[in-house]
This record gives sequence, structure tokens and C-alpha cells, in this order.
Amino acid sequence: MTFYFTPRFREAWRRRMREMMEHDLPEWEQDTCEVFIPLDVVAENDAYVISAWLPGVTAEELDIQVINETVTLQGELKKDYADNVSFLMQERPCGRFQRTVRLPTLLNPAKAEAQLKDGVLTLRVPKAEEAKPKTVKVKAG
Repeated sequence: MTFYFTPRFREAWRRRMREMMEHDLPEWEQDTCEVFIPLDVVAENDAYVISAWLPGVTAEELDIQVINETVTLQGELKKDYADNVSFLMQERPCGRFQRTVRLPTLLNPAKAEAQLKDGVLTLRVPKAEEAKPKTVKVKAG
């Protein structure tokens, strides 16, 4: 499907986008901004493996909750500099984070295992017994 825009529509769209960029963006303070942490989720036969980049976070500062088919990671990337520092460039994030992932099947939180090594969290959460695939034997006749 192809869309064609008339010059009048295109100019109105550009004007609205320009207005949005100039006026509608919120001003965020660094201390109140939540941090987005990237995740990978791998489905295995009997479990899900979730990997997350968490540089500088210790195991004690990390909260993991597994409820039904939902996994939630919470914590904080703390700043490692004084408040009066004047940056020329600041790209490393700091602040609270929370990621919630809803998986396709029920989970078994009692058998979940987590390891934090070199700033990478690896969380293995087994599927609940009722969610695991079952083989049904077909009888002939």
C-alpha cells in the first residue's frame, strides 16, 4: 500500500512536528528520570532465560519478582560522581529502573535461579509443570 501526501498536507505535518519538538517535550531532571535497561529473553523447552545489562548494580541492590507469567526487575543505577561536577558530556545513565516482562506461559518461581556476573544478570525461570508440553500416545484401532 502506498500513501501519497499532497504538498499542503505535508507542510501542515511538518509544521505540527516542528511545534511538537519545540514546545511539547517535557523537561526531565536527571534524578527523577527512570532508566531503560535492555533485555534479552530466550525460550527453552522447559524454561525462559532472561539476560539484562546492569553495570554497577550489586546483587543486594536488585529486586526480582516472579508472579504467574510475569517477571519484574527493579533496582537503581547509582551515580559515581559528586553533585557539583560540571560535565562536558554525560551518557552513562543513572536512576531507578523497572522492567516487567510478561511471558506466554505460567512460571515456577520456586525454582528460579539468578546470577549477576560482570554487570550482566542471567535469570533462568522454569515453566510451571502445567505449562510444559506433554506427549500424548495415540492408540491404534
